[in-house]
Amino acid sequence: MIVVENMVKTFGGFHAVDGASLEISEGSITGLIGPNGAGKTTLFNVIAGVLKPTSGRVLMNGEDITGLAPHALFHKGLLRTFQVAHEFASMSCRENLMMVASGQSGEALWNTWFGRKRSADEERALKAKADEVLAFLTIDHLADHKAGEVSGGQKKLLELGRTMMVDARIVFLDEVGAGVNRTLLNTIGDAIIRLNKERGYTFVVIEHDMDFIGRLCDPVICMAEGKVLAQGTLAEIKANEQVIEAYLGTGLKNKAQVGAQ
Repeated sequence: MIVVENMVKTFGGFHAVDGASLEISEGSITGLIGPNGAGKTTLFNVIAGVLKPTSGRVLMNGEDITGLAPHALFHKGLLRTFQVAHEFASMSCRENLMMVASGQSGEALWNTWFGRKRSADEERALKAKADEVLAFLTIDHLADHKAGEVSGGQKKLLELGRTMMVDARIVFLDEVGAGVNRTLLNTIGDAIIRLNKERGYTFVVIEHDMDFIGRLCDPVICMAEGKVLAQGTLAEIKANEQVIEAYLGTGLKNKAQVGAQ
């Protein structure tokens, strides 16, 4: 579904992504791991159009989407979430979801005067869909709460809910578990698995929690110093000498430590 070819992104003389190539299969939940500074988030930002690549290209189902703006990729069904959730803090959780859909009649001044019935019908349909999404994510009890007042984990669920409002095809999740307690992380994991199995979503997940990666992801891709080191099952990744070296700076003698993480 996604092919990244020889991707390079430099900042001055620093190569944040340095010739990375990888493939994401449709219908998969792919994990992207690596030590801090490996280039994972920068690669996400390049794929999602937040950053322009220095060189290389990105293909989506054979179409070259390199450098397309985030809003153009949004309409193609490619979305990303961020490590720090971005919500409209003063609006309710339901309203945050209702804001996502594009092309709403009420966005045009003309329709606020002469298309009120159509706008009202669309708003009712959006409200019903938002409530369905909140129920799917088991946070329907927060529908009328201000989004800025819910917990960090609930904000992550709300971000996931935004992708459901537009029936995304592929979602890039950046450290969805950061700052989230174990109970809510399990809830997020359940939602990702259901969206993958029941609705056909493809996911790519950056995460440092190896238990979470092991539960959800196959394959797993490991990056270090802007390059792709290895790809395989989590067990294969943990047994890879290059991966161990990248994480620990030591050799085979510390494999047991990696396995225990």
